[in-house]
Amino acid sequence: MRIGVVAPSCQLDSSIPERLTVLVSASYGRAAPELVFHDQCFLSCGHFAGPDEARISALVDYANDPTLDAIWLARGGYGACRVAEAALAQFGSAAHDKLYMGFSDAGFLLAGLYTQGVGRVAHGPMPADLNREDGEEAVLRALDWLLDPVVPEVAQVAFNLTVLSQLLGTPLQPDLGGHILMIEEVAESMYRIDRALFHVTSNPEIRKVAGIKLGRCSQVPDNEPVFGMDEIAVVQHWCAVSGIPYLGRADIGHDAANTVVAFNGYSRG
Repeated sequence: MRIGVVAPSCQLDSSIPERLTVLVSASYGRAAPELVFHDQCFLSCGHFAGPDEARISALVDYANDPTLDAIWLARGGYGACRVAEAALAQFGSAAHDKLYMGFSDAGFLLAGLYTQGVGRVAHGPMPADLNREDGEEAVLRALDWLLDPVVPEVAQVAFNLTVLSQLLGTPLQPDLGGHILMIEEVAESMYRIDRALFHVTSNPEIRKVAGIKLGRCSQVPDNEPVFGMDEIAVVQHWCAVSGIPYLGRADIGHDAANTVVAFNGYSRG
């Protein structure tokens, strides 16, 4: 198996390829997949891993490469929303046969892929997670799925809350009717989480989901004054207001325990 790594958002740590290749070889032996890192991953242009044009070109290059079986998005940060729609417009037939994995800011691209029915899409750890505590377990969990992409029968998706809120009403917004929607957040104040949930649960299309599961909300800054509700109470409030069932917790988040959630719910024909 050949897995292409591209960075639609921020620059990837240049130490990752060698470290990850060693780990993969030791973990899988002769069955180890080949990891192919696009040079674009290591470009720098202000906040981004190269200018928009370079990030679009890299995505299109690897998506349309018939020798690659999967696209593993290198890391999050910010920037995928600037390139997702333009890149997807150039995806050809080879792109439809691939697996795609990422999370956080990569959710913009995953949403667009899912909306257009391109490939098999999953929320899951990325190469940059190797830098987290227990990151080796995280990246191997992602690779296990890429090597054996089991898709459960239940209709489900997973997104970072802020990313989901921002993509609503854009061409990237997928039809999530009947899906279990899992959400997680990182480094956002509780009032911002509350505001994003107001926006998400007010969307008429989101109100068609089968229910919401709450992942981990980590690194939440202190609120001044104290907000008075935690993330569970906030989600339960907006689910009650919107009529969306609250289905409990999901094992996703910005940490090494982040699990793989294979998107499912549309026909591939």
